[in-house]
Amino acid sequence: MTSLSGNIVHLIDRTDPRYVALSNTHARLAMKDSSIWGAEAATEAKVRLNWIDLPESSRELLPILDALCAKHRDKKRVVLCGMGGSSLGPEVIAQTFNRDLFVLDSTDPNYIAHALVGDLATTIVVVSSKSGSTIETSSQRGLFEEAFSQSGLIPQNHIVIVTDPSSPLDISARAAGYAVINADPHVGGRFSVLSAFGLVPSALIGVDVSVLLDNASATKKAFLKDSTLVVDMAYAIAYLSGQYMSYCDSGSDMPGLSDWIEQLVAESTGKNQVGRLPIVVDSNVGDDLFSIAYAGSADLVINADLASQFIVWEWVTALVGAALAIDPFNQPNVTEAKEATSLLLNDWAGVLPKFSPTATDEDVEIFGEGVDLKTALERFIASIPDDGYVAVMAYLDRRDDKAISNVRALLSAKANRPVTFGWGPRFLHSTGQFHKGGQQNGAFLQITGDVLKDIAIPGKNFGFSTLLSAQALGDGNALASRNFPLLRLNLTDRSSGIAKIIETLKSL
Repeated sequence: MTSLSGNIVHLIDRTDPRYVALSNTHARLAMKDSSIWGAEAATEAKVRLNWIDLPESSRELLPILDALCAKHRDKKRVVLCGMGGSSLGPEVIAQTFNRDLFVLDSTDPNYIAHALVGDLATTIVVVSSKSGSTIETSSQRGLFEEAFSQSGLIPQNHIVIVTDPSSPLDISARAAGYAVINADPHVGGRFSVLSAFGLVPSALIGVDVSVLLDNASATKKAFLKDSTLVVDMAYAIAYLSGQYMSYCDSGSDMPGLSDWIEQLVAESTGKNQVGRLPIVVDSNVGDDLFSIAYAGSADLVINADLASQFIVWEWVTALVGAALAIDPFNQPNVTEAKEATSLLLNDWAGVLPKFSPTATDEDVEIFGEGVDLKTALERFIASIPDDGYVAVMAYLDRRDDKAISNVRALLSAKANRPVTFGWGPRFLHSTGQFHKGGQQNGAFLQITGDVLKDIAIPGKNFGFSTLLSAQALGDGNALASRNFPLLRLNLTDRSSGIAKIIETLKSL
């Protein structure tokens, strides 16, 4: 049963006119009123509200999923190629149900190499892309097509496509003889976890997705009958929290839920220089931010099963968008990052340029102010706005280079400011929107690393290493054009470079 508790629940004023307005918005949302978010947002909202129906409408997929699982019952390993809303939902489902799913949401060759290890004969690859033109996913699809073919396997027997009907991917995949499962085109990517994008990979790893839909549907019926829980949450986030909120999975048995919520909230609200920025933390201990958790103690504790969390957070996010007077369904600066990447790829013409650092400190190249790493980090910390935050953006291997994530807590302690951590390029599809569209008070630490062995992208004149560099530097250019504080550290040796950054931060 879904319930709300926490340290600040007593501060929720249900007589506040703003609360009453949110209650009215809730009733309009239940009717799929596309005018909730204003005239400019109405056109897009009108074709983005079918997520409301997914707990019921996605049941039409169940026989299709049963047939798909039966066809691939001999497959032992599932790889999901997808970004943002196409991957974060399935990942938290897999982790919650303790199932194996390799999520390929990176263009780092070191990380991609892990996806190619194993018996391809017993591997099934799900290629998920709403638009069908996402450069990361299209490149990964080409890579696996080539890998299966070179192993004497028929790619069509090992690849399943999930996309919107009539997308470029839908058309090309069907023409090539691939199995294609279409998602509802009237659902935005970050609201799509209960659609085919979330359910196809979940079913293939053995999760009973009908239970997910049942739980989400029951919870939706409950808050449609009594709106207190969702309106309370929206009121607290819109009017009690401020810009920053910490999210903690600890003790919830839903590892990764905060990462999914981070994308949903940051990308939906971070625009027009307003928004709510989730800070995903390992523990709320010592955290003085407005805190959210799913178990234990926090300012807001949302007790619910995973599928109920999905539908509740989607609903609350839509309400918060109305309270902040923004369109929760667009993501203009995600497109900006894609365009910045394309510009560099065109300029480089397939050849990655050589870059000259400002200084080098052992295995760390410094692109920014400072004659050594200590000085560079000190100057970077000093550049953080008094009311601002830091975003650490690690374009590295989130398996082998996982230790770099320790930088978040260290930097937060040294700077006494909120610090987010994102793996590149996947964060470009989540907090990347907030960085440029939300409050203009961020400071940005990019961490890149030399690649052990590049991997070619079939049909392109550049490899994944060049693509990754274009994504990092393109986003860096977009941030620099806004005059945000920006420091890039490149690791010539990833392991020792990470150790050097951590050691230096501890010494500050």
